[in-house]
Amino acid sequence: MNTSVTEIPVRTITGKETTLAAYKGNVALVVNVASKCGLTPQYKGLEKLYTGYREKGLVVLGFPANDFAGQEPGTNEEIQTFCMESFGVDFPMFEKIAVTGEGKHPLYKALIAAQPTATAEKPGEFREQLRGYGMPTTEEPEVLWNFEKFLLSKDGAVVARFSPETTPTDPVIVKAVEAELAK
Repeated sequence: MNTSVTEIPVRTITGKETTLAAYKGNVALVVNVASKCGLTPQYKGLEKLYTGYREKGLVVLGFPANDFAGQEPGTNEEIQTFCMESFGVDFPMFEKIAVTGEGKHPLYKALIAAQPTATAEKPGEFREQLRGYGMPTTEEPEVLWNFEKFLLSKDGAVVARFSPETTPTDPVIVKAVEAELAK
């Protein structure tokens, strides 16, 4: 297992200390999520992907972050309630963390170091859209926005990264998940 990613301490949304090593043997999709973002409906797609592939070994791991335009202002309890009531989220959720900036969680430091570039259908277009809305953006290799996705192999290696606008059920993500599950 890649200890630089899977052995980093994290806490579940209910405060239990753990690591991603708890998911050893599963393919994992790690996603920074937010409740008040234009991309928040992706929760539905994340749950669909999780439900459709969990019996085959996929786990979706949600990490709420308030790094982008204050779009995740709630407490962990409020976030958990919102996710369950609004989208029926059943995949594992974790405590709110920072995914960019000086307070960036060590997990995201490791994810970004392992996969510095996100796959996008039209690279740079989403960044320009955000700027067009007057939103400040990060520069590569930083996480661009809410709902950026990192795919981990069964042994915990970071094998892919997908831009925020790439929906969880996009064929590029589904194909990558299926390829990792088949290994």
